[in-house]
Amino acid sequence: MTTDPLLLTGEVDDATARLLRTAATFDHTDIAAASLLPGWTRGHVLTHLARNADGFVNLLTAARTGEQVPMYASAAARAADIEAGAGRPPDAHLDDLRRSADRFAEAVAAMPAEAWTATVDTPRGPRVAALLVWGRLRELEVHHVDLAAGHRPADWPEAFGHRLLHEVATDLVERGDAPPMVLRFDGSRHELVIGDRAGAPVVTGAAPELAAWLIGRSRGDVLTVTPDGPLPEPPEWI
Repeated sequence: MTTDPLLLTGEVDDATARLLRTAATFDHTDIAAASLLPGWTRGHVLTHLARNADGFVNLLTAARTGEQVPMYASAAARAADIEAGAGRPPDAHLDDLRRSADRFAEAVAAMPAEAWTATVDTPRGPRVAALLVWGRLRELEVHHVDLAAGHRPADWPEAFGHRLLHEVATDLVERGDAPPMVLRFDGSRHELVIGDRAGAPVVTGAAPELAAWLIGRSRGDVLTVTPDGPLPEPPEWI
Protein backbone atom coordinates (compact mmCIF):
# COMPACT_ATOMS: atom_id res chain seq x y z
CA MET A 1 0.00 0.00 0.00
CA THR A 2 1.60 3.27 -1.15
CA THR A 3 1.04 6.98 -0.68
CA ASP A 4 3.19 7.88 -3.71
CA PRO A 5 0.82 9.49 -6.25
CA LEU A 6 2.84 8.33 -9.23
CA LEU A 7 2.78 4.72 -8.04
CA LEU A 8 -1.00 4.95 -7.71
CA THR A 9 -1.54 6.06 -11.29
CA GLY A 10 -1.48 2.47 -12.53
CA GLU A 11 -4.26 1.61 -10.08
CA VAL A 12 -6.25 4.60 -11.32
CA ASP A 13 -5.78 3.40 -14.91
CA ASP A 14 -6.97 -0.09 -13.98
CA ALA A 15 -9.99 1.23 -12.05
CA THR A 16 -10.87 3.51 -14.96
CA ALA A 17 -10.68 0.62 -17.41
CA ARG A 18 -13.01 -1.46 -15.22
CA LEU A 19 -15.47 1.41 -14.99
CA LEU A 20 -15.43 1.97 -18.75
CA ARG A 21 -16.10 -1.73 -19.38
CA THR A 22 -19.15 -1.54 -17.13
CA ALA A 23 -20.39 1.72 -18.67
CA ALA A 24 -20.00 0.26 -22.17
CA THR A 25 -22.65 -2.35 -21.36
CA PHE A 26 -25.34 0.22 -20.49
CA ASP A 27 -28.27 1.01 -22.76
CA HIS A 28 -30.77 3.84 -22.30
CA THR A 29 -32.79 1.86 -19.76
CA ASP A 30 -29.68 1.02 -17.75
CA ILE A 31 -28.59 4.67 -17.65
CA ALA A 32 -31.99 5.71 -16.29
CA ALA A 33 -32.10 2.94 -13.66
CA ALA A 34 -31.60 3.75 -9.99
CA SER A 35 -28.12 3.63 -8.51
CA LEU A 36 -27.35 2.79 -4.89
CA LEU A 37 -27.26 6.50 -4.08
CA PRO A 38 -30.66 7.90 -3.04
CA GLY A 39 -32.16 10.10 -5.73
CA TRP A 40 -29.45 9.36 -8.29
CA THR A 41 -29.71 7.27 -11.42
CA ARG A 42 -26.71 5.55 -12.94
CA GLY A 43 -26.54 8.55 -15.27
CA HIS A 44 -26.06 10.83 -12.26
CA VAL A 45 -23.22 8.64 -10.96
CA LEU A 46 -21.46 8.50 -14.34
CA THR A 47 -21.77 12.26 -14.81
CA HIS A 48 -20.44 12.86 -11.31
CA LEU A 49 -17.41 10.68 -12.05
CA ALA A 50 -16.64 12.62 -15.22
CA ARG A 51 -17.02 16.02 -13.54
CA ASN A 52 -15.04 14.74 -10.55
CA ALA A 53 -12.13 13.99 -12.87
CA ASP A 54 -12.30 17.55 -14.17
CA GLY A 55 -12.48 18.82 -10.59
CA PHE A 56 -9.27 17.00 -9.76
CA VAL A 57 -7.69 18.49 -12.89
CA ASN A 58 -8.54 21.91 -11.45
CA LEU A 59 -6.84 21.06 -8.16
CA LEU A 60 -3.77 19.66 -9.93
CA THR A 61 -3.60 22.85 -11.97
CA ALA A 62 -3.75 24.89 -8.78
CA ALA A 63 -0.90 22.85 -7.29
CA ARG A 64 1.21 23.15 -10.43
CA THR A 65 0.68 26.85 -11.12
CA GLY A 66 0.07 28.32 -7.66
CA GLU A 67 -3.20 29.85 -8.87
CA GLN A 68 -6.38 29.60 -6.79
CA VAL A 69 -8.41 27.19 -8.91
CA PRO A 70 -11.39 25.67 -7.07
CA MET A 71 -12.35 22.05 -7.59
CA TYR A 72 -15.86 23.15 -8.57
CA ALA A 73 -17.15 26.63 -9.31
CA SER A 74 -19.64 26.14 -6.46
CA ALA A 75 -21.68 23.40 -4.83
CA ALA A 76 -24.70 24.60 -6.79
CA ALA A 77 -22.80 24.50 -10.09
CA ARG A 78 -21.56 20.99 -9.31
CA ALA A 79 -25.11 19.77 -8.63
CA ALA A 80 -26.43 21.50 -11.76
CA ASP A 81 -23.76 19.93 -13.98
CA ILE A 82 -24.58 16.46 -12.66
CA GLU A 83 -28.31 16.95 -13.15
CA ALA A 84 -27.83 18.34 -16.65
CA GLY A 85 -25.68 15.42 -17.75
CA ALA A 86 -27.52 12.53 -16.10
CA GLY A 87 -30.03 11.92 -18.89
CA ARG A 88 -27.59 11.81 -21.80
CA PRO A 89 -27.46 8.75 -24.09
CA PRO A 90 -25.04 5.94 -23.26
CA ASP A 91 -22.48 6.88 -25.94
CA ALA A 92 -22.28 10.43 -24.60
CA HIS A 93 -21.63 9.16 -21.08
CA LEU A 94 -18.94 6.78 -22.27
CA ASP A 95 -17.19 9.45 -24.34
CA ASP A 96 -17.32 11.91 -21.44
CA LEU A 97 -15.85 9.36 -19.04
CA ARG A 98 -13.00 8.57 -21.43
CA ARG A 99 -12.16 12.18 -22.24
CA SER A 100 -12.29 13.36 -18.64
CA ALA A 101 -10.11 10.42 -17.55
CA ASP A 102 -7.59 11.35 -20.23
CA ARG A 103 -7.56 14.96 -19.00
CA PHE A 104 -6.88 13.74 -15.47
CA ALA A 105 -4.02 11.53 -16.64
CA GLU A 106 -2.50 14.42 -18.60
CA ALA A 107 -2.74 16.72 -15.58
CA VAL A 108 -0.97 14.14 -13.40
CA ALA A 109 1.77 13.71 -16.00
CA ALA A 110 2.29 17.50 -16.13
CA MET A 111 2.98 17.77 -12.39
CA PRO A 112 6.60 18.60 -11.49
CA ALA A 113 7.87 16.76 -8.42
CA GLU A 114 7.78 19.83 -6.18
CA ALA A 115 4.12 20.55 -7.00
CA TRP A 116 2.98 17.42 -5.16
CA THR A 117 3.87 19.12 -1.86
CA ALA A 118 1.53 22.08 -2.51
CA THR A 119 -1.63 22.48 -0.45
CA VAL A 120 -4.91 22.87 -2.33
CA ASP A 121 -8.41 23.74 -1.15
CA THR A 122 -10.89 20.90 -1.56
CA PRO A 123 -14.56 20.68 -0.53
CA ARG A 124 -13.34 18.68 2.48
CA GLY A 125 -10.74 21.25 3.47
CA PRO A 126 -7.04 21.80 2.67
CA ARG A 127 -5.21 18.77 1.29
CA VAL A 128 -1.68 18.18 0.10
CA ALA A 129 -1.64 17.60 -3.66
CA ALA A 130 0.03 14.22 -3.23
CA LEU A 131 -3.31 12.88 -1.94
CA LEU A 132 -5.27 13.81 -5.06
CA VAL A 133 -4.47 10.67 -7.04
CA TRP A 134 -5.67 8.56 -4.12
CA GLY A 135 -8.80 10.71 -3.98
CA ARG A 136 -9.56 9.96 -7.61
CA LEU A 137 -8.95 6.23 -7.12
CA ARG A 138 -11.33 6.22 -4.16
CA GLU A 139 -14.03 7.96 -6.22
CA LEU A 140 -13.68 5.45 -9.05
CA GLU A 141 -13.82 2.33 -6.90
CA VAL A 142 -16.59 3.42 -4.51
CA HIS A 143 -18.87 4.90 -7.17
CA HIS A 144 -18.36 1.88 -9.42
CA VAL A 145 -20.06 -0.07 -6.64
CA ASP A 146 -22.78 2.60 -6.51
CA LEU A 147 -23.71 1.82 -10.12
CA ALA A 148 -25.27 -1.45 -8.88
CA ALA A 149 -24.00 -3.20 -11.97
CA GLY A 150 -22.09 -6.16 -10.57
CA HIS A 151 -18.97 -4.46 -9.18
CA ARG A 152 -18.90 -5.19 -5.45
CA PRO A 153 -16.58 -4.32 -2.56
CA ALA A 154 -15.27 -7.89 -2.77
CA ASP A 155 -13.97 -6.96 -6.24
CA TRP A 156 -11.83 -4.12 -4.91
CA PRO A 157 -8.09 -4.76 -5.13
CA GLU A 158 -6.72 -5.84 -1.76
CA ALA A 159 -4.42 -2.83 -1.41
CA PHE A 160 -7.30 -0.46 -2.09
CA GLY A 161 -9.54 -2.16 0.47
CA HIS A 162 -6.87 -1.96 3.16
CA ARG A 163 -6.06 1.68 2.47
CA LEU A 164 -9.71 2.71 2.43
CA LEU A 165 -10.33 0.89 5.70
CA HIS A 166 -7.39 2.60 7.40
CA GLU A 167 -8.46 6.00 6.08
CA VAL A 168 -12.07 5.66 7.21
CA ALA A 169 -11.12 4.24 10.61
CA THR A 170 -8.70 7.13 11.16
CA ASP A 171 -11.40 9.62 10.19
CA LEU A 172 -13.82 8.05 12.67
CA VAL A 173 -11.28 8.25 15.49
CA GLU A 174 -10.67 11.93 14.75
CA ARG A 175 -14.39 12.73 14.51
CA GLY A 176 -15.22 11.13 17.81
CA ASP A 177 -18.89 10.44 17.00
CA ALA A 178 -18.49 6.77 16.15
CA PRO A 179 -19.48 3.99 18.57
CA PRO A 180 -16.56 2.14 20.16
CA MET A 181 -15.46 -0.90 18.17
CA VAL A 182 -12.44 -3.03 17.33
CA LEU A 183 -11.99 -3.92 13.67
CA ARG A 184 -10.14 -7.18 13.05
CA PHE A 185 -9.11 -8.44 9.62
CA ASP A 186 -9.80 -12.05 8.68
CA GLY A 187 -6.71 -14.20 9.07
CA SER A 188 -4.74 -11.47 10.81
CA ARG A 189 -4.04 -10.26 14.32
CA HIS A 190 -3.94 -6.68 13.08
CA GLU A 191 -6.65 -4.51 14.62
CA LEU A 192 -7.99 -1.00 14.33
CA VAL A 193 -9.50 0.44 17.50
CA ILE A 194 -12.14 3.16 17.42
CA GLY A 195 -13.06 4.73 20.74
CA ASP A 196 -12.62 3.05 24.11
CA ARG A 197 -11.49 -0.54 23.63
CA ALA A 198 -12.86 -1.66 27.01
CA GLY A 199 -16.08 -3.55 26.34
CA ALA A 200 -16.14 -2.61 22.66
CA PRO A 201 -17.45 -5.26 20.24
CA VAL A 202 -14.96 -6.87 17.89
CA VAL A 203 -16.07 -6.77 14.25
CA THR A 204 -14.25 -9.25 12.03
CA GLY A 205 -14.14 -9.64 8.26
CA ALA A 206 -12.14 -9.01 5.11
CA ALA A 207 -10.71 -5.49 4.85
CA PRO A 208 -12.84 -4.51 1.81
CA GLU A 209 -16.01 -5.72 3.53
CA LEU A 210 -15.17 -3.84 6.71
CA ALA A 211 -14.48 -0.69 4.71
CA ALA A 212 -17.66 -1.05 2.66
CA TRP A 213 -19.74 -1.41 5.82
CA LEU A 214 -18.14 1.64 7.46
CA ILE A 215 -18.89 3.83 4.43
CA GLY A 216 -22.46 2.62 4.01
CA ARG A 217 -21.91 0.47 0.91
CA SER A 218 -22.71 -2.80 2.70
CA ARG A 219 -25.04 -3.94 5.46
CA GLY A 220 -22.19 -5.99 6.88
CA ASP A 221 -23.98 -9.31 6.42
CA VAL A 222 -20.68 -11.18 5.99
CA LEU A 223 -19.08 -9.65 9.09
CA THR A 224 -19.08 -11.26 12.51
CA VAL A 225 -19.45 -9.57 15.89
CA THR A 226 -17.95 -10.74 19.19
CA PRO A 227 -19.66 -10.99 21.60
CA ASP A 228 -22.65 -11.99 19.52
CA GLY A 229 -25.01 -9.12 18.85
CA PRO A 230 -25.91 -6.40 16.34
CA LEU A 231 -23.28 -4.50 14.42
CA PRO A 232 -22.45 -1.02 15.72
CA GLU A 233 -23.92 1.83 13.68
CA PRO A 234 -21.15 3.94 12.11
CA PRO A 235 -21.94 7.60 11.41
CA GLU A 236 -22.46 8.78 7.85
CA TRP A 237 -19.26 8.85 5.81
CA ILE A 238 -18.25 12.11 4.07
